[in-house]
Amino acid sequence: MDYGWHLYLVAHPNHSLVASQLDPERFITHYVRESARYFEGKLVFVELDPDFRDPYFDVDSAYAQLKPHEDGSPKATKFISSYRVLEHVAFDAMRTLYLCDASGGFVALEPSPDDALPASSGDELRVILEVDPVKFIVLTRLGLLDYARFATDPANSKGAPKMLYTELDISMDDFIRETEESPYVTSFFPGIHPERLRAAIRELRRSPSKEVKGISLHCPLDRISYKLLRGGFVFAAGGGAGDGTSEERIKYYPLLTLDEVEKRHYKFWKNM
Repeated sequence: MDYGWHLYLVAHPNHSLVASQLDPERFITHYVRESARYFEGKLVFVELDPDFRDPYFDVDSAYAQLKPHEDGSPKATKFISSYRVLEHVAFDAMRTLYLCDASGGFVALEPSPDDALPASSGDELRVILEVDPVKFIVLTRLGLLDYARFATDPANSKGAPKMLYTELDISMDDFIRETEESPYVTSFFPGIHPERLRAAIRELRRSPSKEVKGISLHCPLDRISYKLLRGGFVFAAGGGAGDGTSEERIKYYPLLTLDEVEKRHYKFWKNM
């Protein structure tokens, strides 16, 4: 039986380019529930155009090894690369982005037609969750587009040529007030004391020229509810990121509203 070829960019929990004979929904089930490799938590990946090629990846050799097992079942995964993957993937090859939970529930996000990012206002502070290829939590006064330039700037020692990040939905004023009223308020970030974020907010507000403050060198995405995210997921590429362009580029996947998720992806909505 000819199952066809699929190509997936896995951004979390690991960073990999994977060839498979499984369609996206079946790939999710295999990855989070059936794989012999132990897995627990969220899965974030993008389906790529199966015709995508880059000299960095030997896609054709991987496809040649995608053959059904003796019992006729499809070949689930053939890992092509697990190093510098996002850096070498063209944004034009990216199709649907899938956010998945450990039970196999998922929501499918389509890219914004014009890649227009949500507008930011003034000196609004935001918390950025960097997902791939580094996993930092950052407090910044930069808007999402300006943050794309910062994160992919070659002069940024903690950046990368291409970056995937999202934003936490948090009101800084409400957070400050709640933590002042009760020192036992639950932290947005597992393993990080709320005082660390409160101190970072005060530092940026005292220093208008300072634009970025690191909160954590690790982003525990598996332990942060999807409900706490804002806007969507942003893929950013700096000028000269290997895609033949000299200007920054983005690929933006807006989140669905909670009502849309409940109606279209009920299994995922129950576990958000």
